[in-house]
Amino acid sequence: MILAESPRRMRVTRLVSWGHWFALANIVFALTISSIFLFSSPSPGSLLGNAYLVTNWLGHISFITFIGFVILILPLCYVVSNEKAVKATGSVVAAIGLALLAFDALLYTRTGFHISFSAAELVRDEAQYRISQFGWQQWSYLLLLFFIWLGCQLVLANAIWKRLERLNEYKIGLPVTSVFVFCFVSSHAVHVWADAQLYQPIIKQDNLFPLSYPATAKTTLSRYGLLDLARYEQRKQLQFNSNLQSIRYPSEPVYCSVNDSRPTIVFIQTDDFPLSDFSSLGLSAIEQYYATSSSRESLVMSAIFGVPELYKTPLLNKRPVLLALPHAQGMHVSISTDAIIEHNYIKPYQEPFAIPVSGMHIAFTDAQTIRTVVNEGLIQSHHVIIAGIGNNPQQKGVLYSNLTLKAELASIEDIAPTILHAFGCDAPPRLYSTGRNLLDPSRNWIVSTSEDKIVVVNNNQRIEVMSNGSYEIINTQDNSRSNEQLNVDLLSQAIKHLTRFSVAN
Repeated sequence: MILAESPRRMRVTRLVSWGHWFALANIVFALTISSIFLFSSPSPGSLLGNAYLVTNWLGHISFITFIGFVILILPLCYVVSNEKAVKATGSVVAAIGLALLAFDALLYTRTGFHISFSAAELVRDEAQYRISQFGWQQWSYLLLLFFIWLGCQLVLANAIWKRLERLNEYKIGLPVTSVFVFCFVSSHAVHVWADAQLYQPIIKQDNLFPLSYPATAKTTLSRYGLLDLARYEQRKQLQFNSNLQSIRYPSEPVYCSVNDSRPTIVFIQTDDFPLSDFSSLGLSAIEQYYATSSSRESLVMSAIFGVPELYKTPLLNKRPVLLALPHAQGMHVSISTDAIIEHNYIKPYQEPFAIPVSGMHIAFTDAQTIRTVVNEGLIQSHHVIIAGIGNNPQQKGVLYSNLTLKAELASIEDIAPTILHAFGCDAPPRLYSTGRNLLDPSRNWIVSTSEDKIVVVNNNQRIEVMSNGSYEIINTQDNSRSNEQLNVDLLSQAIKHLTRFSVAN
């Protein structure tokens, strides 16, 4: 007796086979579109981070595409008898799904958000803004583009259907599936480890792809003694984002009057030679002055904005209050640098070095020039501030001034609020700086950044916190590592103060 397969079973088998090939083709399309996420995001910064990025991309995008096929198309293969209807429906679903993916990629590159209920208001505002700029021609182009894309999906669906027997001869199902499953499982396994270790190159990718919810297992690891939850929460509390995208500077408009009855000159050392001792000229000194900037450009930015290099990129098109406020009130303000630094925020004020007759001049120059220019006559006729660290590996130096300084610690971020208060501006420094007014300091600790580290100095301790929450405590008196307990409350307060101008995305 010969048992023949029923026509319905044959049709269902053929439709299911077609569906798998159709899903594979759209996985390739989805991977191509989603590569926008990869190229629009900063590099993870490590080999493991890059490997995770690629495996997570392959595993996650293929997974959500295949799940879409399983939920929306595969059931039709069993319940709809007309294969043309199944192919047409599958093409429409694929066209809409990939169009949404493309829109999500565009939204993410512009705002940092994905399509979600939490971002619904932002999506609506963005859509309304774009729609308001569309004319009938743009709408026609978009509609035509979608129908062309839908037509491509229909052509693809029919081409696969007609060549199904030939495609089935290629035994690639198991190898391709194995690759995608391996990428999916391994990326989640690696993320479990990265989350437990707060490994930034990986966990900062958590929001990179749409519908992404990477696996974590902190409770399970803690149960088996593989993770100290208390220390984990402490490190997590100390984490910070070193890649600020949006800021509000100043945090509020700054209103105050300035008095330029006595000209001011500021010298900030830029080379590694020892800075002369100016105490003999009657200048007071703060012998714990820190400038943690990692480059000359960052040094200039930190001095005139009063914020650390963490804000370097977002501040490129902002105006420094230290320069803009006095200039707006008619004061002559100028800057000179011993190297070419072309940034929008200093171009209007750049001039060759000269002792100001009135107003303010900030000179970023070498120790030899400072030693040559500074004399008793200059100190008697001008407000003078001199700051330098030389070649000290701890980024620690001396700040001299003939102003009445009342602080034992100083940072380069303190210079801007100190100068403005010397001019009589009574606006709170917190509006435009993370530094302090050294004429009347509001706290006895300083906080800054150096590359991807937060640096806090307090009570003869220098605390360096990495972006993943790990830290090191150094005794500033002998530069030795300290085993004292970390002051978590101070660190949390410092991080909050440091990121005060950041606008959460």
